[in-house]
Amino acid sequence: MAGRHFLQIPGPTNVPDRILRAMDRPTIDHRGPGFAALGRRVLERIRPVFGTQGEVIIYPASGTGAWEAALVNTLSPGDAVLMYETGQFARLWSELAERCGFAPEVIPGDWRSGADPEAIRTRLEADSGHRIKAVCVVHNETSTGCVSDIPAVRAALDAAGHPALLMVDTISSLASIDYRHDAWGVDVTIAGSQKGLMLPPGLSFNAVSEKALASAASASTPCSYWSWEPMRKANASGMFPYTPATNLLYGLDEALTMLEEEGLAQVFARHDRHAEATRCAVRAWDLEILCRVPEHYSSSLTAVCMPEGHDADAYRKVVLENYDMSLGSGLGEVAGKIFRIGHLGDFNDLTLLGTLCGVEMGLHKAGVPYRPGGVQAAMDCLDGKVD
Repeated sequence: MAGRHFLQIPGPTNVPDRILRAMDRPTIDHRGPGFAALGRRVLERIRPVFGTQGEVIIYPASGTGAWEAALVNTLSPGDAVLMYETGQFARLWSELAERCGFAPEVIPGDWRSGADPEAIRTRLEADSGHRIKAVCVVHNETSTGCVSDIPAVRAALDAAGHPALLMVDTISSLASIDYRHDAWGVDVTIAGSQKGLMLPPGLSFNAVSEKALASAASASTPCSYWSWEPMRKANASGMFPYTPATNLLYGLDEALTMLEEEGLAQVFARHDRHAEATRCAVRAWDLEILCRVPEHYSSSLTAVCMPEGHDADAYRKVVLENYDMSLGSGLGEVAGKIFRIGHLGDFNDLTLLGTLCGVEMGLHKAGVPYRPGGVQAAMDCLDGKVD
């Protein structure tokens, strides 16, 4: 099919040409001085993206690896972990915790809103013996397009007077939605390379607080590959204790330059603007946004409910085969019921309008009941014509 493929899933996202070119270079000696300079540079420059002055540990892994690293470094076998299920990825994280030998306690959610800080506070207040050692929350739930209020979750821990660690998954929000590891009192922040950082999959991150490092010093879960200590020791000189994803780090270096050039505040405002324009389109089509709470709307993606009697995956197939555009599928509880429009990463107004045009053309082609005019509504929103 002529033209470029529109990859409009909520990650992996499109990789900018600048980053592709940065990675398209010979691999160098990862024990040599040239690589050490690169390592020191990216380890320092990544900190502001997390909103931290502390250490950020980089793994050659997907975000799932960073989930595991956060848990096994700070907890001991059998430790209780309080997890709020905002969607499929929160569920998968809790399943991973159980497989790793911990005892996850899951607060169920409706998959249409972010985590409820009051429910977390209530549970922690009941834990008078402080059996719960960590609270785990997904900042932006990629499967639903719902954002959790992390400062409110931190306030819930503080109000309960509970010493549990706060761990936050920012895999689909980092460098797309405002996030502040230090200011919000987060102990471990988890992230991946393939979304707001505009890289291919293959790098994952743990930003760690002093409290998390203290917990790691007394934790007894066996770990080797994921252990923070050898990473921290090697990172002090820009090195890694085992072979890093060398060329992805070249790409990360360029991605950080791009974020610095635009400015994080402008990056967040751009994502907010495109997300609102997308929601204007969905409302104009007379379709339903999965997220029910406007304060929890995601600026990384929008999940759209299909009308009763219509299958979201069949619709996505029509869009792919006719217009060469990939939309995100429904996962877990919402499989076949929704499709997801990714609007994060290297993204501008024309990319958004091309995406929304493909969505509207697909609705018509697939025979999905809708009201025309979504693309125009998005244009009006981008032009500031919507109150």
